[in-house]
Amino acid sequence: MTRAVDLLKNKFGVSQLYKYDIMDNDEVLLTIYWHPLTIAEREMIQKKSGSEDANDFALQLMIEKALDKSEGRLFQDGDKASLRREVNANTLQEIQLAMLESGSEKEVDQAKADLKS
Repeated sequence: MTRAVDLLKNKFGVSQLYKYDIMDNDEVLLTIYWHPLTIAEREMIQKKSGSEDANDFALQLMIEKALDKSEGRLFQDGDKASLRREVNANTLQEIQLAMLESGSEKEVDQAKADLKS
């Protein structure tokens, strides 16, 4: 009999990979990948954001979790100020929302297939 913890890890564990395409008209400008957020990561991101502000948390989440196709980090901690001041808030919120909602409608298998190609 399979243990509940094993079932949860297999279906919803950190090996899952999600993706989101940033579009410019009909062209994919940037594809962002990420693994699901864990409780431990959420706590670390809350500490790093340094405030209770939801916007700071969401931006720090994006900086910490966003990956490229080879699973390297897309953003560095030093990018936070630039992202806050120089990128359209709606674009950042679109990415952050996709990350926060991952698992509800994103196709994990498709993202994994994209990485293998």
